[in-house]
Amino acid sequence: QVQLVESGGGSVQPGGSLRLSCKASGGMFSINRMDWYRQAPGKERELVAGITETGSTNYLDTVKGRFTVSMDSAKRTINLQMNNLNAEDPAVYYCYAETTETIMLLTRNYWGQGTQVTVSS
Repeated sequence: QVQLVESGGGSVQPGGSLRLSCKASGGMFSINRMDWYRQAPGKERELVAGITETGSTNYLDTVKGRFTVSMDSAKRTINLQMNNLNAEDPAVYYCYAETTETIMLLTRNYWGQGTQVTVSS
């Protein structure tokens, strides 16, 4: 079983920056893709940024130019650099991973527990 552990959340003022990290561990697997989702109170979870094993990235329109996602497949870690945070960004940010188990080549999807991001003046 794979575990995803997020870190780097916290509280910043508008215009501030945070760097989120998600480490995948606990099994024999390779990563197909990893994503960051977020969910604000009373709202549905939305995809913020994602990256595939080939390095292809995608972003929510409202974070383009402000957020940068990267992945270190060897370290099984995804990072999200968030700059110029604003009032639309507070949420619990969740890490998601699609993996391939290396013995039976089974696809398994995992969610992290989430890390809180708060923006306040």
